[in-house]
Amino acid sequence: MRRTAPATLLALILAGSLPAAALEGPAPAAPGTTAPAASGKPRIVIVATGGTIAGAGADAANSATYQAAKVPVDKLIAAVPAIAGVAEVRGEQAFQIASESFTNAQLIQLAKQVSALVKRDDVDGVVVTHGTDTVEETAYFLDLVVKTDKPIVMVASMRPSTAISADGALNLLDAVVVAGARDARAKGVLLTMNDEIQAGRDSTKRVNIKPSAFFSQWGPLGMVVEGKTYWFRAPVKRHGTTSEFDIDTIDALPDVAIVYGSGNMHPEPYTTAVAGGAKAIIHAGTGNGSVAGYLVDTLKDLRSKGVQIIRSSRVGDGFVLRNAEQPDDKYDWVVAHDLNPQKAKILAAVALTKTQDSKELQRIFWEY
Repeated sequence: MRRTAPATLLALILAGSLPAAALEGPAPAAPGTTAPAASGKPRIVIVATGGTIAGAGADAANSATYQAAKVPVDKLIAAVPAIAGVAEVRGEQAFQIASESFTNAQLIQLAKQVSALVKRDDVDGVVVTHGTDTVEETAYFLDLVVKTDKPIVMVASMRPSTAISADGALNLLDAVVVAGARDARAKGVLLTMNDEIQAGRDSTKRVNIKPSAFFSQWGPLGMVVEGKTYWFRAPVKRHGTTSEFDIDTIDALPDVAIVYGSGNMHPEPYTTAVAGGAKAIIHAGTGNGSVAGYLVDTLKDLRSKGVQIIRSSRVGDGFVLRNAEQPDDKYDWVVAHDLNPQKAKILAAVALTKTQDSKELQRIFWEY
């Protein structure tokens, strides 16, 4: 006999049988309001973009086969009644997409939406629901360009809401707890999954089939246990109000390409990316961002034509040393330090909205 999903989840999320009042968050106060919430609870806005946390499968046994971005934000909130006990919450639907489909234009749109929310006196924190595939890029982008000390918390799930042992409900509750916590302020954009509080800058997806998917080589910032935050370290890189970047002044991002290093490479991926409009190349090199000897002239030629060459590494941990493996000073190249290729791509795109100078780019890679 075909198994069905647990009634408690499916009835709330898919059947649509909840009364309308149960699906609506509190009405937003007028901009400029300074009075605290009557309940004394933090006021949190959940901005939904889709992803697995809003996904649904045909069967409760489907944890990896499902359709992402099916459940709207009101039903996500209603499916976690415990949220009402920790915060006053309302939802906004930014997008309803799988995160691999995010574009630069959508990154900018989302950042402007979040920036407008955190400027409001009646908003104490923001939670962004997102797909796991690119949540680390979005988290880092928001970390760089939204100038606030209010908590911005990314949340995702590895299993759809219809699956046995779905992880989204607890992840979402934890995200709301963190977004409403005063001790989460000024720590940059955060990611809450699997009971951990990760720095959005550092965290990366390393596993694609388990709830314990996200790691940072520097370790989590803290944990959420039974609705309480516990902190163990704090970020030191520039972010939020200390960042020199501001989404209010950014309306487009330059194209940045990643070329993955391996044995027996060819120059065409680099030259084709530039022909397609790339202003910078992230070389995801082997080891210490190594560049094959037979590719050096190609990258030197591209740099002479104004394309920025940024050495990152395909290795999961560690960082790229400047002037090790390649004479970066001589070739006028940049190193990505400890940023993986996809995060280096985000920082390069943001930095290129300010400067084309390679020395300035290197400074930015050291500081952020």
